[in-house]
Amino acid sequence: MPRARVRVRAPARLHFGFLDLHGGLGRRFGSIGLGLDAPGIDLTAARADALTVTGADAPGLAAECERVRVYASLAARHLGVPETGEFHLADAIPAHAGFGSGTQLALSVAAALAALHGAPFAPAAFADVLDRGNRSGVGLAAFVTGGLIVDGGRDDSEAPPPVIARLPFPEAWRVVLILDAGRTGVHGAEESRAFRELPRFPAPEAAEICRTVLMQVLPAVVTEDIGRFGAGITGIQRRIGDYFAPHQGGRYASAAVAAALADVEAAGIAGFGQSSWGPTGFALTRDAAEAEALVASLRARHPGLTTRIARGRNRGAEIGEP
Repeated sequence: MPRARVRVRAPARLHFGFLDLHGGLGRRFGSIGLGLDAPGIDLTAARADALTVTGADAPGLAAECERVRVYASLAARHLGVPETGEFHLADAIPAHAGFGSGTQLALSVAAALAALHGAPFAPAAFADVLDRGNRSGVGLAAFVTGGLIVDGGRDDSEAPPPVIARLPFPEAWRVVLILDAGRTGVHGAEESRAFRELPRFPAPEAAEICRTVLMQVLPAVVTEDIGRFGAGITGIQRRIGDYFAPHQGGRYASAAVAAALADVEAAGIAGFGQSSWGPTGFALTRDAAEAEALVASLRARHPGLTTRIARGRNRGAEIGEP
Protein backbone atom coordinates (compact mmCIF):
# COMPACT_ATOMS: atom_id res chain seq x y z
CA MET A 1 0.00 0.00 0.00
CA PRO A 2 1.46 3.42 -0.93
CA ARG A 3 2.53 5.66 1.92
CA ALA A 4 2.39 9.43 2.04
CA ARG A 5 5.63 9.63 4.00
CA VAL A 6 8.30 7.15 5.03
CA ARG A 7 11.48 7.17 7.10
CA VAL A 8 14.42 4.83 6.54
CA ARG A 9 17.19 4.36 9.09
CA ALA A 10 20.00 2.12 7.87
CA PRO A 11 23.18 0.87 9.55
CA ALA A 12 26.82 1.20 8.57
CA ARG A 13 28.86 -1.96 8.29
CA LEU A 14 32.40 -3.02 9.07
CA HIS A 15 34.16 -5.20 6.52
CA PHE A 16 36.60 -7.45 8.36
CA GLY A 17 38.11 -9.04 5.25
CA PHE A 18 37.73 -11.30 2.23
CA LEU A 19 37.68 -15.07 2.60
CA ASP A 20 38.96 -16.21 -0.79
CA LEU A 21 40.58 -13.81 -3.23
CA HIS A 22 42.05 -16.81 -5.10
CA GLY A 23 38.75 -18.09 -6.50
CA GLY A 24 39.97 -21.54 -7.47
CA LEU A 25 36.83 -23.28 -6.18
CA GLY A 26 34.49 -21.28 -8.42
CA ARG A 27 33.62 -18.47 -6.03
CA ARG A 28 35.75 -15.40 -5.42
CA PHE A 29 35.85 -12.89 -2.58
CA GLY A 30 33.50 -14.05 0.16
CA SER A 31 33.42 -11.69 3.14
CA ILE A 32 32.99 -11.40 6.86
CA GLY A 33 31.56 -8.23 8.37
CA LEU A 34 29.34 -6.65 10.97
CA GLY A 35 26.36 -4.30 11.02
CA LEU A 36 26.87 -1.28 13.32
CA ASP A 37 24.45 0.86 15.26
CA ALA A 38 26.42 4.00 14.31
CA PRO A 39 27.11 5.81 12.08
CA GLY A 40 23.91 5.43 10.09
CA ILE A 41 21.56 6.86 7.48
CA ASP A 42 18.42 8.78 8.42
CA LEU A 43 16.35 9.46 5.30
CA THR A 44 12.75 10.65 5.02
CA ALA A 45 10.67 10.83 1.85
CA ALA A 46 7.23 12.12 0.96
CA ARG A 47 5.06 11.89 -2.14
CA ALA A 48 5.41 14.87 -4.46
CA ASP A 49 4.99 15.93 -8.10
CA ALA A 50 8.73 16.33 -8.68
CA LEU A 51 12.02 15.01 -7.35
CA THR A 52 13.65 17.20 -4.71
CA VAL A 53 16.48 16.36 -2.34
CA THR A 54 17.53 18.35 0.72
CA GLY A 55 19.94 17.63 3.51
CA ALA A 56 20.71 18.74 7.02
CA ASP A 57 23.36 21.42 7.41
CA ALA A 58 26.26 19.09 8.10
CA PRO A 59 29.65 18.43 6.47
CA GLY A 60 29.51 16.09 3.50
CA LEU A 61 25.74 15.94 3.18
CA ALA A 62 25.62 18.07 0.01
CA ALA A 63 27.54 15.39 -1.91
CA GLU A 64 25.39 12.66 -0.39
CA CYS A 65 22.24 14.48 -1.48
CA GLU A 66 23.45 14.30 -5.07
CA ARG A 67 23.91 10.56 -4.63
CA VAL A 68 20.31 10.35 -3.36
CA ARG A 69 19.16 11.97 -6.61
CA VAL A 70 21.12 9.50 -8.74
CA TYR A 71 19.91 6.46 -6.80
CA ALA A 72 16.29 7.69 -6.90
CA SER A 73 16.48 7.90 -10.69
CA LEU A 74 17.90 4.38 -11.03
CA ALA A 75 15.44 2.89 -8.55
CA ALA A 76 12.44 4.57 -10.20
CA ARG A 77 13.32 3.04 -13.56
CA HIS A 78 13.68 -0.40 -12.03
CA LEU A 79 10.42 -0.14 -10.11
CA GLY A 80 8.51 1.37 -13.03
CA VAL A 81 7.29 4.27 -10.87
CA PRO A 82 7.51 8.05 -11.34
CA GLU A 83 10.84 9.66 -10.54
CA THR A 84 9.28 11.90 -7.90
CA GLY A 85 9.39 12.49 -4.17
CA GLU A 86 10.62 14.92 -1.54
CA PHE A 87 13.72 13.36 0.02
CA HIS A 88 15.45 14.76 3.09
CA LEU A 89 18.73 13.36 4.37
CA ALA A 90 19.06 14.09 8.08
CA ASP A 91 22.16 11.98 8.64
CA ALA A 92 24.56 9.95 6.51
CA ILE A 93 27.44 7.52 6.74
CA PRO A 94 30.86 9.02 5.88
CA ALA A 95 31.64 8.25 2.23
CA HIS A 96 34.70 6.23 1.16
CA ALA A 97 35.65 5.59 4.78
CA GLY A 98 35.13 1.82 4.93
CA PHE A 99 31.52 1.79 6.16
CA GLY A 100 29.74 0.72 2.96
CA SER A 101 28.00 4.08 2.66
CA GLY A 102 27.10 3.69 -1.02
CA THR A 103 25.28 0.40 -0.56
CA GLN A 104 23.35 1.60 2.48
CA LEU A 105 22.32 4.88 0.86
CA ALA A 106 21.31 3.23 -2.42
CA LEU A 107 19.16 0.65 -0.64
CA SER A 108 17.65 3.29 1.64
CA VAL A 109 16.58 5.43 -1.30
CA ALA A 110 15.16 2.43 -3.15
CA ALA A 111 13.26 1.26 -0.07
CA ALA A 112 11.79 4.73 0.49
CA LEU A 113 10.73 5.11 -3.13
CA ALA A 114 9.15 1.66 -3.16
CA ALA A 115 7.21 2.47 0.01
CA LEU A 116 5.90 5.77 -1.41
CA HIS A 117 4.48 3.98 -4.45
CA GLY A 118 3.45 0.72 -2.81
CA ALA A 119 5.90 -1.25 -4.94
CA PRO A 120 7.53 -4.53 -3.80
CA PHE A 121 10.97 -4.04 -2.26
CA ALA A 122 13.57 -6.78 -2.74
CA PRO A 123 16.98 -5.53 -1.58
CA ALA A 124 18.92 -8.20 -3.50
CA ALA A 125 17.34 -7.08 -6.77
CA PHE A 126 18.14 -3.45 -6.09
CA ALA A 127 21.76 -4.25 -5.23
CA ASP A 128 22.41 -5.26 -8.84
CA VAL A 129 20.40 -2.42 -10.39
CA LEU A 130 22.15 0.17 -8.25
CA ASP A 131 25.59 -1.37 -8.86
CA ARG A 132 26.13 -2.28 -5.21
CA GLY A 133 27.51 -5.47 -3.68
CA ASN A 134 29.82 -6.16 -6.62
CA ARG A 135 32.29 -8.03 -4.44
CA SER A 136 30.96 -8.23 -0.90
CA GLY A 137 27.50 -9.26 0.21
CA VAL A 138 28.03 -7.98 3.76
CA GLY A 139 26.55 -4.53 3.10
CA LEU A 140 23.39 -5.97 1.58
CA ALA A 141 22.98 -8.40 4.49
CA ALA A 142 23.65 -5.65 7.04
CA PHE A 143 20.73 -3.71 5.53
CA VAL A 144 18.44 -6.74 5.65
CA THR A 145 19.30 -8.49 8.92
CA GLY A 146 22.30 -6.90 10.66
CA GLY A 147 24.51 -9.06 12.86
CA LEU A 148 27.82 -10.74 12.12
CA ILE A 149 27.66 -11.90 8.52
CA VAL A 150 29.64 -14.27 6.31
CA ASP A 151 28.87 -14.40 2.60
CA GLY A 152 29.94 -17.04 0.09
CA GLY A 153 31.38 -14.80 -2.60
CA ARG A 154 30.58 -14.32 -6.27
CA ASP A 155 30.27 -17.04 -8.88
CA ASP A 156 29.91 -16.53 -12.64
CA SER A 157 26.29 -15.45 -12.37
CA GLU A 158 25.03 -11.95 -11.62
CA ALA A 159 23.46 -13.07 -8.33
CA PRO A 160 24.53 -11.30 -5.12
CA PRO A 161 26.85 -13.31 -2.86
CA PRO A 162 24.78 -15.69 -0.70
CA VAL A 163 24.81 -15.28 3.06
CA ILE A 164 26.16 -18.54 4.48
CA ALA A 165 26.30 -17.56 8.16
CA ARG A 166 24.63 -14.90 10.27
CA LEU A 167 25.12 -14.71 14.04
CA PRO A 168 24.02 -12.17 16.63
CA PHE A 169 26.92 -10.05 17.86
CA PRO A 170 27.28 -10.14 21.67
CA GLU A 171 25.41 -7.23 23.24
CA ALA A 172 28.18 -6.39 25.73
CA TRP A 173 30.94 -6.09 23.14
CA ARG A 174 31.84 -2.68 21.75
CA VAL A 175 33.63 -1.48 18.63
CA VAL A 176 35.90 1.56 18.91
CA LEU A 177 35.98 3.33 15.55
CA ILE A 178 39.06 5.37 14.59
CA LEU A 179 38.39 7.85 11.78
CA ASP A 180 40.78 9.96 9.74
CA ALA A 181 38.73 12.71 8.10
CA GLY A 182 41.73 13.83 6.06
CA ARG A 183 41.83 10.68 3.93
CA THR A 184 39.52 8.51 1.87
CA GLY A 185 39.83 4.84 1.06
CA VAL A 186 40.45 3.39 -2.39
CA HIS A 187 37.18 3.39 -4.34
CA GLY A 188 35.60 3.56 -7.78
CA ALA A 189 37.91 3.19 -10.77
CA GLU A 190 40.94 3.06 -8.50
CA GLU A 191 39.50 0.07 -6.67
CA SER A 192 38.69 -1.71 -9.95
CA ARG A 193 42.23 -1.12 -11.17
CA ALA A 194 43.68 -2.49 -7.93
CA PHE A 195 41.79 -5.76 -8.31
CA ARG A 196 42.98 -6.05 -11.93
CA GLU A 197 46.62 -5.38 -11.12
CA LEU A 198 47.09 -7.34 -7.90
CA PRO A 199 48.62 -10.81 -8.29
CA ARG A 200 46.43 -13.82 -7.67
CA PHE A 201 46.00 -14.42 -3.97
CA PRO A 202 47.78 -17.59 -2.78
CA ALA A 203 45.42 -20.53 -2.31
CA PRO A 204 47.06 -21.62 1.01
CA GLU A 205 46.52 -18.13 2.43
CA ALA A 206 42.85 -18.18 1.39
CA ALA A 207 42.48 -21.63 2.94
CA GLU A 208 43.93 -20.39 6.23
CA ILE A 209 41.52 -17.42 6.30
CA CYS A 210 38.55 -19.73 5.72
CA ARG A 211 39.78 -22.06 8.48
CA THR A 212 40.16 -19.12 10.85
CA VAL A 213 36.61 -17.93 10.15
CA LEU A 214 35.01 -21.35 10.50
CA MET A 215 37.00 -22.75 13.41
CA GLN A 216 37.92 -19.65 15.41
CA VAL A 217 35.92 -16.52 14.65
CA LEU A 218 32.40 -17.96 14.43
CA PRO A 219 32.70 -20.28 17.44
CA ALA A 220 34.12 -17.38 19.47
CA VAL A 221 31.03 -15.28 18.75
CA VAL A 222 28.74 -18.07 19.93
CA THR A 223 30.77 -18.62 23.13
CA GLU A 224 31.36 -14.85 23.56
CA ASP A 225 35.14 -15.26 23.69
CA ILE A 226 36.36 -11.79 22.71
CA GLY A 227 40.03 -12.83 22.89
CA ARG A 228 39.76 -15.62 20.32
CA PHE A 229 37.36 -13.63 18.18
CA GLY A 230 39.64 -10.61 18.13
CA ALA A 231 42.77 -12.64 17.45
CA GLY A 232 41.07 -14.32 14.51
CA ILE A 233 39.94 -11.02 13.00
CA THR A 234 43.40 -9.50 13.46
CA GLY A 235 45.00 -12.48 11.73
CA ILE A 236 42.68 -12.07 8.75
CA GLN A 237 43.35 -8.35 8.70
CA ARG A 238 47.11 -8.82 8.51
CA ARG A 239 46.90 -11.20 5.56
CA ILE A 240 44.44 -9.05 3.61
CA GLY A 241 46.12 -5.75 4.55
CA ASP A 242 49.52 -6.91 3.35
CA TYR A 243 47.99 -8.11 0.08
CA PHE A 244 46.39 -4.71 -0.58
CA ALA A 245 49.42 -2.75 0.68
CA PRO A 246 50.75 -1.82 -2.80
CA HIS A 247 47.53 0.05 -3.58
CA GLN A 248 46.83 1.68 -0.21
CA GLY A 249 50.33 2.61 0.90
CA GLY A 250 50.84 -0.08 3.51
CA ARG A 251 48.83 -2.47 5.66
CA TYR A 252 46.59 0.47 6.55
CA ALA A 253 45.50 3.34 4.30
CA SER A 254 46.15 6.06 6.91
CA ALA A 255 49.49 6.43 8.65
CA ALA A 256 47.74 8.21 11.51
CA VAL A 257 45.27 5.34 11.97
CA ALA A 258 48.17 2.87 11.75
CA ALA A 259 49.89 4.68 14.64
CA ALA A 260 46.69 4.55 16.68
CA LEU A 261 46.29 0.83 15.98
CA ALA A 262 49.87 0.25 17.16
CA ASP A 263 48.80 1.77 20.48
CA VAL A 264 45.70 -0.45 20.48
CA GLU A 265 47.93 -3.50 20.11
CA ALA A 266 50.30 -2.25 22.82
CA ALA A 267 47.30 -1.89 25.14
CA GLY A 268 46.65 -5.63 24.82
CA ILE A 269 43.52 -5.42 22.65
CA ALA A 270 43.36 -8.65 20.65
CA GLY A 271 41.09 -7.53 17.82
CA PHE A 272 41.85 -4.54 15.60
CA GLY A 273 42.26 -3.57 11.96
CA GLN A 274 40.88 -1.53 9.08
CA SER A 275 37.42 -1.78 7.58
CA SER A 276 37.52 -2.51 3.84
CA TRP A 277 39.90 -0.05 2.07
CA GLY A 278 39.76 2.25 5.09
CA PRO A 279 40.86 4.64 6.24
CA THR A 280 38.66 3.83 9.25
CA GLY A 281 40.29 1.61 11.85
CA PHE A 282 38.55 -0.38 14.56
CA ALA A 283 39.28 -2.05 17.87
CA LEU A 284 37.11 -4.76 19.45
CA THR A 285 36.52 -4.52 23.20
CA ARG A 286 34.76 -6.76 25.70
CA ASP A 287 32.50 -4.06 27.18
CA ALA A 288 31.71 -0.35 27.40
CA ALA A 289 34.21 0.34 30.18
CA GLU A 290 37.11 -1.08 28.19
CA ALA A 291 35.97 0.88 25.12
CA GLU A 292 35.74 4.14 27.06
CA ALA A 293 39.21 3.69 28.56
CA LEU A 294 40.67 2.99 25.12
CA VAL A 295 38.96 6.03 23.60
CA ALA A 296 40.30 8.29 26.36
CA SER A 297 43.83 7.04 25.70
CA LEU A 298 43.55 7.39 21.92
CA ARG A 299 42.13 10.91 22.13
CA ALA A 300 45.01 12.00 24.33
CA ARG A 301 47.68 10.48 22.08
CA HIS A 302 46.08 11.07 18.65
CA PRO A 303 44.12 14.35 18.77
CA GLY A 304 43.98 14.59 14.96
CA LEU A 305 41.78 11.51 14.73
CA THR A 306 38.11 11.06 15.62
CA THR A 307 37.07 8.16 17.81
CA ARG A 308 33.62 6.89 18.68
CA ILE A 309 32.12 3.83 20.29
CA ALA A 310 29.62 1.66 18.42
CA ARG A 311 27.70 -1.53 19.11
CA GLY A 312 27.05 -4.39 16.77
CA ARG A 313 23.58 -4.01 15.28
CA ASN A 314 21.59 -7.26 15.26
CA ARG A 315 18.74 -6.00 13.09
CA GLY A 316 18.54 -4.51 9.65
CA ALA A 317 17.29 -1.17 8.40
CA GLU A 318 14.09 0.30 9.83
CA ILE A 319 11.51 1.33 7.23
CA GLY A 320 8.46 2.98 8.78
CA GLU A 321 6.65 6.15 9.74
CA PRO A 322 8.61 9.43 10.18
